[in-house]
Amino acid sequence: QVQLVESGGGLVQPGGSLRLSCAASGIIFSSNVIGWFRQAPGKERELVAAIFGVASTNYADSVKGRFTVSRDNAKNTVYLQMNNLKPEDTAVYYCNCANYWGKGTLVTVSS
Repeated sequence: QVQLVESGGGLVQPGGSLRLSCAASGIIFSSNVIGWFRQAPGKERELVAAIFGVASTNYADSVKGRFTVSRDNAKNTVYLQMNNLKPEDTAVYYCNCANYWGKGTLVTVSS
């Protein structure tokens, strides 16, 4: 069985930071591409960041310089450090690995 569980979402003010986690069971993160996606109400789900190989990463233009994706192989967990958050970052954030999805964690950026 494969299970991905996101955590770390919440309410934060603009300019604040959050660190999201995605813990996996039944699959080895280091052997796969892991993507962080987000979906805001009424909008398409979009790729935010990905990590693959040894430690290669890529980011959507909208989050470059603000978000950082990382992986802890020993813990089989991936992280998304989100800094300088903006209201437009408000969305449900999902992790994906080998086409499996977590159920998401809600990030709300509002004053």
